[in-house]
Amino acid sequence: MTTTAPAQVDSETAAQRARRTRIIAATLSLASRGGYEAVQMREVAERSEVALGTLYRYFPSKVHLLVSAMASEVDQLSQRLQKRQPPGKTRAERVSFVLERSTRSLQRDPLLTEAMVRAMMAADVTVAQEVNAVRQGMSDLIVQAIRGDDGVQEHDVELAAILQDVWFARQIAWLGGRIEAADVWRDIHLAIGLVLADG
Repeated sequence: MTTTAPAQVDSETAAQRARRTRIIAATLSLASRGGYEAVQMREVAERSEVALGTLYRYFPSKVHLLVSAMASEVDQLSQRLQKRQPPGKTRAERVSFVLERSTRSLQRDPLLTEAMVRAMMAADVTVAQEVNAVRQGMSDLIVQAIRGDDGVQEHDVELAAILQDVWFARQIAWLGGRIEAADVWRDIHLAIGLVLADG
């Protein structure tokens, strides 16, 4: 998985950005090996070579840390997908391409996905900024695919929100053992067809 941290405010120095990137990288590594329980703040601090107090200044809790890691992963996925226009003549075909790639990316590393999704589910109002970064990143990907070369259409953002909610809910069902990996994409594909039926 990738390790670049999500974009921060312009006032952050290069050293601070590098420190944040190391923290996110350590978090992703630990989660990938052992899931949610493997991400311990002290271990993250040691692996990223920052003081524990410094880590808490950047990320007040494990939930903040893991949701920020998910925002980083979504950002990297976005960068990869935006290198070229998603293929497909219709908006449904383009959104299918984007969400299928997103689903495959998550399913390649189920322990990491479990850790990030658990954090998203546990997030309260104090983690709103980090959660919004994840949701905005996914929304931007879907909206871009909906629009293609056609430009802005009415309700693009609302349609993207519906599809993102279905996408996220099916990841939760898969991680909880309620459906198989193949069923995730089947259900998402069905939702795309229903929501974008006229595309």
